[in-house]
Amino acid sequence: MQRVVLDTSVIVAALRSRTGAGFALLSAARHRRFTLLATSALFFEYEDVLKRDAQREASGLSLDDVDRLLGALAILVEPVEVHMRWRPQLRDPDDEMVLEAAINGRADALVTYNIRDFSDAAPRFGVRLLRPADMLKELSE
Repeated sequence: MQRVVLDTSVIVAALRSRTGAGFALLSAARHRRFTLLATSALFFEYEDVLKRDAQREASGLSLDDVDRLLGALAILVEPVEVHMRWRPQLRDPDDEMVLEAAINGRADALVTYNIRDFSDAAPRFGVRLLRPADMLKELSE
């Protein structure tokens, strides 16, 4: 089974559109079609971003809805401990925790809408970068 880290952009997109690839990936994770990986720092990033007023307004979710979603997501996630920090690797320091989750979790793929943000560093660590639609295609093969 593939080991996968989802960038925060994928989680955000999933909540904004129930018909998009991000939502389909969350559904696939719920059905255990891949192993979802996250560090505590990355999971807290998910929480921080999803609870922002602008995000909740765009998704139509209340704080209670977000808490329920995060609780369900926490059950699905295989926790990753950070044994080695590989910073700095990326132009955006906020993306470092996503890459660290992938490296330390021995991820097969990092799924993101922002491929360019990770394209210089991820391949050096053997982490494939996939867009959500490409990950879905792999899961269907």
